[in-house]
Amino acid sequence: MALEQDIEVMSVQPILGLLPREGLRLLAFAAETRFLRTGDVLFRKGDLADGAYLVITGSIALDPRDDGSPADQIATPGFLLGETALFAEVGRPATAVARETTTVMKIARSVMNRVLGEFPETAAVLHRAISERVMALSDDLARVRHQITAAGD
Repeated sequence: MALEQDIEVMSVQPILGLLPREGLRLLAFAAETRFLRTGDVLFRKGDLADGAYLVITGSIALDPRDDGSPADQIATPGFLLGETALFAEVGRPATAVARETTTVMKIARSVMNRVLGEFPETAAVLHRAISERVMALSDDLARVRHQITAAGD
């Protein structure tokens, strides 16, 4: 895929889209493209993640049970797998297996850190965006807990 096409695919991601165009260019230039065949394992549940994968073509089945049962989620083109791994060392929550011939772009955490170092104002914007998402998730969980508690009364 051409560099400009890679940048366009990245720019529509909620988090990556907050980066300036030059930051996206740096990410795209440093990204590693991987080609998977049907049945290839991209990563296994519990593996330490050193970055995220952007699905370019094909599809990836995500199995949190890692027992061969049907996947809970299918990642299709444009899906960013492991967004959190762009910023922190985390374990993979599911096994990812190619359902068909698939192309992914790996964005390493080390590259993301370098890009954020080059664009510190963007790092602050990303921090706010992620904080807002965490707060929204916390609010959603509190509502669910309240509903469960109310249903049990």
